[in-house]
Amino acid sequence: MTEHPVKNIFLSSIYQNAGKTSISLGLYQILKERQIKTAFMKPVGQQYVHVGDLDIDKDSYLIAEVFHTRKKFKEMSPVTIGRGYTEKYIFNPHKEKLEETILKAFNDLKRGKEAIIIEGTGHAGVGSVIDLSNADVAKLLGSKAIIIGEGGIGKTIDEIVLNKALFDLKGVEVMGVIVNKVLPEKYEKVERALRQGLSHKGIRLLGVIPLDPLLSTPTVEQVKNGLNLKLLGGDRGLARRVKHTIVGAMEPHNMIHYLKEGTLVLTSGDRVDNILLAVSSHLARGSQGFHISGIILTGGLQPTAKIVDLLKKSQIPILLTDEDTYTVAGRIEHLICKIQKTDKDKIREVTGLVKKYVDVDTILANS
Repeated sequence: MTEHPVKNIFLSSIYQNAGKTSISLGLYQILKERQIKTAFMKPVGQQYVHVGDLDIDKDSYLIAEVFHTRKKFKEMSPVTIGRGYTEKYIFNPHKEKLEETILKAFNDLKRGKEAIIIEGTGHAGVGSVIDLSNADVAKLLGSKAIIIGEGGIGKTIDEIVLNKALFDLKGVEVMGVIVNKVLPEKYEKVERALRQGLSHKGIRLLGVIPLDPLLSTPTVEQVKNGLNLKLLGGDRGLARRVKHTIVGAMEPHNMIHYLKEGTLVLTSGDRVDNILLAVSSHLARGSQGFHISGIILTGGLQPTAKIVDLLKKSQIPILLTDEDTYTVAGRIEHLICKIQKTDKDKIREVTGLVKKYVDVDTILANS
């Protein structure tokens, strides 16, 4: 009986955090729903978690947890690069050994499968320092590449063409491009221009995905962990989403207009007026499904014991930091929240976005 070739899809991007993992999640779920036996791997990982005695790339760990493929942890993340690895490699290169490790994992994973999704690391050239750029790995595994871009028109096409040049150099076919995180109000204009502009370059546009605010919305727990904040109380509310952030440095009669569902309030620990306003708004409107997502008390200051007791009874997550309010606000703004295994709402959302905006049939037909 002749074994059919495995669909071999390599996802690269024009830079980090363009959405490779989100699209991998969505694509994997769609293939699963179509009853296509699918595997996932990230051949070279830079950020990893410890699982037993293994260092597993964070994205491989996420996919394994979501799709229950933990038994394949090692094969899904064959090479991880920790601190100091690249310098050691430069003085002691071992390209063949790394290639052998990746190939073995790839061959083990695809056995009995009909498709394999391979996630690269950053842009086409990332990993060149250890002779394993995305283009090198795609070539090694005989994959066709999809480049994931982000945002607008001119810069996006420039970056896509630059990345494609390295894949071309290595003899890797670029199947097409997915452009992610396009502003909804500019979607039609951008989609039309990208389709025309990329066609001039002989590049297939496989999809344009609009920016979805939910996907960049952290939970209170993600803010806590990302900023290394101390929890004073309200641990039951840590899964709430932070939809808005306000700095409570104004007078309470002004601040009340900015309190909405999912607001994270940043205020100095001695601004009892604004702290009590946030708590009372939360309690008064709780029956309407209104929740303050959390309160961060800044400046290393805490209110009196009676106020702290009231805060704890409100079940609002209360976080503490020694940093000033505006420093914390800036750090939250730049916080990158990758999807976690517990983010079931985000996983549903990315699957819906890939279904609606990405030409999965063309990907399967050409991989």
